[in-house]
Amino acid sequence: MARLRGQIKASDKLSMRLARCYTGVVYDVLRDLGRRECVLPSTIRSLDPRHRLAGPAFTVGGQRVHDADPHQTLLAWTGLLSAAPAGTVVVCQPNDGRLAHMGELSAETLQAKQVVGYVVDGGCRDAEFILGIGFPVFCRYSTPADVVGQWLVDQLGDPVAIGGVQIACGDYILGDRDGVVVIPSEMAEEVVSRAEQLVNTESAVRKAIREGADPQDAYLRYGAF
Repeated sequence: MARLRGQIKASDKLSMRLARCYTGVVYDVLRDLGRRECVLPSTIRSLDPRHRLAGPAFTVGGQRVHDADPHQTLLAWTGLLSAAPAGTVVVCQPNDGRLAHMGELSAETLQAKQVVGYVVDGGCRDAEFILGIGFPVFCRYSTPADVVGQWLVDQLGDPVAIGGVQIACGDYILGDRDGVVVIPSEMAEEVVSRAEQLVNTESAVRKAIREGADPQDAYLRYGAF
């Protein structure tokens, strides 16, 4: 975790560059590099389709428990909030499909800590409040049922899997209206550089099409479509 915190400052510029790209073009780059298993399930959507997030992942895991001490579950949850480094995207695999794993006070806390956003293979509550403060949350569903006495954080910073996609702490996350894509940390610089080039190429194709170019001619000329 300390190592991740040390990397965040150095990664700020890469996160900013990634934020100027979009998931479709990043997927295209990863596909061409042989990494097709990089998109989270389509059921994970932003509470607000206008929200975007980009940054290195801080991974969290948890599990459903029965008749747990409410105090212990809240200690574990607030420990997660305390541990989340500024500049990261918290990515949670709750191994649960019934409870809310994000709510208003937690979103407010993470936003105050300058965490970029939250992605969970689970649920959220207090959606209206979270929309009001503008904190990006990507989740599968909404429910009033919270984690108190029913769910425990059991890992921080260990690799997690969501929909067959492996996510390690420090991998890069990009989320927008189309979904969420994961970039392995060791490929991030190359992927972002290639994505920037492809964005420019697609702009040239778009311009040519608007000026009346035949789509196949435009593809053959620029090598992208």
